[in-house]
Amino acid sequence: MKRSLSIISIVLVLTPMIAILYFLDLWVPLILFFGFSLIALYFFGVKKEDITFVIFSILGMFLVLFIFLPLAELMIDALPELSRAVEDPNTINAIMVSMTGAFVATLIGLIFGVPLAYTLSRKDFHGKNLVEGLIDLPMVVPHTVAGIALLVIFSRKGTLGEPLSAAGINFVDAFPGIVVAMLFVSIPFIVNQVREGFEDVDPRLELVAMSLGADRKKAFFTVSLPLVKRNLLSGAVMGWARAISEFGAIAVIAFYPHTAPVYIYKVFTEVGLRAAQPIAALLLLITLSIFIILRTVTKGGSIYDKD
Repeated sequence: MKRSLSIISIVLVLTPMIAILYFLDLWVPLILFFGFSLIALYFFGVKKEDITFVIFSILGMFLVLFIFLPLAELMIDALPELSRAVEDPNTINAIMVSMTGAFVATLIGLIFGVPLAYTLSRKDFHGKNLVEGLIDLPMVVPHTVAGIALLVIFSRKGTLGEPLSAAGINFVDAFPGIVVAMLFVSIPFIVNQVREGFEDVDPRLELVAMSLGADRKKAFFTVSLPLVKRNLLSGAVMGWARAISEFGAIAVIAFYPHTAPVYIYKVFTEVGLRAAQPIAALLLLITLSIFIILRTVTKGGSIYDKD
């Protein structure tokens, strides 16, 4: 197993490095690096049972590179102009709107999503499949359609928008509209991830707590909830990431104030690609940094682990 992991590590780590050198036109280091890769593979040797892992790793690298190469080239091209994006108050304001909106949407999703996830994991009832289908629906609905649906109900003449507008809460071209759009698209990631965590918790642990005098609520908060903290973190991170990346639904219901994706699109259509690249690169750097911090907080463990 150790030998297999060594070979896989070589393939997964060296391939992106080779790709970077290729795009930077550093041919001498590229040749040396490629030669080192072959020597390393030869040094470790490939046992017969390792061949499948090596082939699968190489095939998998096509998808990894498919994600990595566009982002790497974006960063390389935008790096000289990155300082201009940092100094642009409109860019910083758009990023802050995205960050704040995603945080609020994730918080609301957790407050209402955790009880729903617990109920779905513990109880069978008529219409459960319908509820689960509705929870998953935002993942398949085109986001412009989601934005139009939200606009219909949250507009100043909408079912919810009219009474809320009378109370001073507006959604069209306003921050609350950004939050509801972000919440709509992030709900499946929060609820499904937390529900999977509750399904992995043995219900007998709650029954033991209840037999010792705890009621259902206390058993939930003292037994089940602490055992799904990794799923809570995973659901929150995935929900936040989905929220901050939303464009279509937000553009329909709340084009203003600009979120980062909307502002990037505005700059791209009005000024051009070169002007939009530094803003996109800055948003990419910020979100990547947040993910690195979260990994550090969780001591390097994967946020997707369930143990």
